[in-house]
Amino acid sequence: MNKLTIALASAASLAIAACAEPVEETPTTDDTAVADQMANDTAETGTIVEVAQGDEQFSTLVSAVTAAELGDTLSGDGPYTVFAPTNDAFGKIPEATLTELTTNDTETLGNILTYHVVEGNVDAATLTQAINDAGEDGYTINTVNGGTLTATVVDGNVVLTDATGGTSTVTATDVAASNGVIHVIDTVLMPQ
Repeated sequence: MNKLTIALASAASLAIAACAEPVEETPTTDDTAVADQMANDTAETGTIVEVAQGDEQFSTLVSAVTAAELGDTLSGDGPYTVFAPTNDAFGKIPEATLTELTTNDTETLGNILTYHVVEGNVDAATLTQAINDAGEDGYTINTVNGGTLTATVVDGNVVLTDATGGTSTVTATDVAASNGVIHVIDTVLMPQ
């Protein structure tokens, strides 16, 4: 019984000592620090236009956005989701047609570009889930120009079908911007 009394007394002493000493514990992460870091990361990212300007593969897109006078819109609060064609995607358009659009027919160019923009921040996981939920016919995406795209999954890749029946494959996703997200596509989409 003495051993039991000594063991209980020792345990009680340790418990009292632990309670009596102030313990300063600094968490390695807390919600405030994480939120502050995320805000800083977003602020450092830049707008959709700034992100595109910082990536050489979008130089033709940036020139087109400038010609169509959409820079201020795509630099606005948003959020926007942009399906951004690369230079190679614009390279599939005949050079004479692209020159005509960027110099003389900027209204049509603006219509084409806004066909690539969706209101809201639609990340890849959300888009993929919407496609899966929609079934075989695909998920209908409403664009800011009033047209629609149909999104499906083909061989594990998200494929967008435009109003003319043309298709574009999403080649990279979730490029973050302070006012939305960019998904990279391999072909320019055409509205009706």
